[in-house]
Amino acid sequence: MKEYKILEVKLSEAEARMNDMAKHGWSVASTNTFFNGVAHTKAGTPMLIVFEREVAEE
Repeated sequence: MKEYKILEVKLSEAEARMNDMAKHGWSVASTNTFFNGVAHTKAGTPMLIVFEREVAEE
């Protein structure tokens, strides 16, 4: 069974967050950025990251 987690981070922080989550057994399932009138710079553009990991069934 898989468990999922969705995080919203700034694009400039995404790599560090992905590496941190990997240390806890999470892998990236998908990513997406928002370009709906919000910041269009690497420092401020919001990004969604979907993480997944295997969990033991109870």
